[in-house]
This record gives sequence, C-alpha cells and structure tokens, in this order.
Amino acid sequence: MSRIVVIGGHGKVAMRLAPQLVEAGHEVISLVRNPDHVAEVEQTGAHAQVADVESLNVAGIAEVFSGADAVVWSAGAGGGAPERTYAVDRDAAIRSMEAAAQAGVDRYVMVSYFGAGPEHGVDPDDGFYAYAEAKAAADAHLKGTDLAWTILGPSALTLEAGTGRIETGAGVTGSEASRDNVAQVIAATLADDSTVRRVIEFNDGDTPIAEAITA
Repeated sequence: MSRIVVIGGHGKVAMRLAPQLVEAGHEVISLVRNPDHVAEVEQTGAHAQVADVESLNVAGIAEVFSGADAVVWSAGAGGGAPERTYAVDRDAAIRSMEAAAQAGVDRYVMVSYFGAGPEHGVDPDDGFYAYAEAKAAADAHLKGTDLAWTILGPSALTLEAGTGRIETGAGVTGSEASRDNVAQVIAATLADDSTVRRVIEFNDGDTPIAEAITA
C-alpha cells in the first residue's frame, strides 16, 4: 500500500484515477481548491484535502506531501488568462517538485501533453501558447531534478470510454486519448518502475497499457 497525493483531485482525469488506485489498495489524498468539491471527490474513495497549490509556497506544499510515497500532477489552470496559466502550470508545478524533494517523496508523475517541450511550435498569438510555454518549462525543470519522475504526454483528451489500450513509442503521432485511458496509464505507471525517468507520449491504440508503457 502506498500513500499517493493527486494534485488537481477534482479534475476529470483525477476523478477516474482515484477509484483505480483505491481499488489497488493505495491511500489516495486528492487535493482540491474548492471545499464544495470535497464530497464529490470522496465518493471516489479518496480522502479530499483542501489545498491551493497556486497560493502555497514550497514549505506549505511539502507539509501537504508529508508521509506520501508518490505525487501525481493532474492539475491545470484550464486556459484563460496567460498569467494564471503560468502561475499554475509552470510556477506551482515547479514548487510542487521542490516540495516533493523537501518532503522526501521520490516518485513524481507529471501529466503533460503530446508534443510538449521547447520545440512545441505553437504560435505566440495562439491562445494555447502560454500553456505550451508553461508545460515546457515545468517538464524541463522536472527532468533536471533527482526525483524518480515520469512525464506522460497524452494527445487530445476525449470523454470516450476507456479501452485499456494505447499506442506509444517512435513514430506514433498524436490524435486522441480518452481520459479513462489516461487515468489507467497513470495507475500503470505508478506500478511500473521501468517508467522512471521516461517521457511517454501516447494516444488510444491497440496495445494493452501495461505492455505499451514497458521500457
């Protein structure tokens, strides 16, 4: 049994992830900003904790992480003002990585997106630009840490039913990934040490997830 902290606990992926982790015997702490979301999140079997990582400093986040075995970043500003996108998807994410190290939490799984990185190619006039820049910076910072990190890059997210099958690896181009499958990939990644210090980009496909993510 592990104690796993999920940041962005009320998000569509996290709400699908928590029941899987609970069923596997883990203790799940799902962080939420809005107290009104506590009851809904706890229906997943997770313990909901009100904590706003956007406003907490490193020490405050580290306190939330105390006693955890793994952290999953599944949060996001959700678009809107570029300032808030940078504040959440870059700055708060980086603080959470520093907090994980400070709290002695080695395992860190980042949910990014297919094609993230400094060569993302998004036009500065595009509304997606701030998010692309923020994720590039956060992912790069994570790669430079001593954490046992994994960066997951699902392609365009859908609400289709999960199949438990994806495609990944060289030559795969992004199309779509169901949120159900993304949650399954996170759970499988946490259970597979071969995923440590790897970037895994994927979309829905034909290969069983546990097989597809194996190094």
